[in-house]
Amino acid sequence: MHKTLTARQLGLQIGSRTLITPLDLKLELGEFVTIMGPNGAGKSTLLRLLTGFLSATEGECLLAGKPYVQWDRSQLASQRAVMRQHNQLAFAMSAEEVILLGISQYATRRQRTILEQVVALIGCQALCDRNYATLSGGEQQQIQLARVLAQLWKDDEPEGWLFLDEPTSALDLFHQQHLLRLLHRLTRNGKLMVCAVLHDVNLAATWSDRIVVMRQGALVADGSVQQVLTESQLTAWYQAELSVIQPASSSHPIVLLNK
Repeated sequence: MHKTLTARQLGLQIGSRTLITPLDLKLELGEFVTIMGPNGAGKSTLLRLLTGFLSATEGECLLAGKPYVQWDRSQLASQRAVMRQHNQLAFAMSAEEVILLGISQYATRRQRTILEQVVALIGCQALCDRNYATLSGGEQQQIQLARVLAQLWKDDEPEGWLFLDEPTSALDLFHQQHLLRLLHRLTRNGKLMVCAVLHDVNLAATWSDRIVVMRQGALVADGSVQQVLTESQLTAWYQAELSVIQPASSSHPIVLLNK
């Protein structure tokens, strides 16, 4: 498998308004990348460009060396999965049926095998028989994560490019930790890339291999946690009074809002 997703001078302009200033970016299998930045910075728009759900007006995005327009839809679905921030359904489905949407092309026996493995991995067995619409926001996020992991499932593990828009927004502390720890561990096999939009700077600091920062539609930083999460840079980007400390017991910095 070609191991790189490449954005070349990728930009978006609507009328006279520039939503994404042309940028270059590479995403590699085996890494956990976080996109962060203040409200309205263009994080979700960039994610949609990187996934091919939104067409760029400048530049191009190549998945495994091939532009999105050249991908067959079913082949693309087996290589790239997207978990959006809001996932409303127009009709009643069980949580299990929602998960199976990601693997509907497979024979029933294979569907059941993948379903069992993914549900056990996430720990959402108790939710499967329930009506998806009656689940809490956090429970729905667990089911949506199971769906996208199932979509990329090959030989007992996920492979490909996984994009997540605010995957922890409705989760409590336990499930935030469980989800991000799981995703980080899954990338260690070198076959899965996770790119997530996160608002929580400390979650990004804990789990990211790289952090990409957007501000006013422009990419202003792309580097390691230590390179990006500095007090001067965060203050400039977020206009917040904060401190960055490096505990002796931790490999990553902690960002504190000043009282």
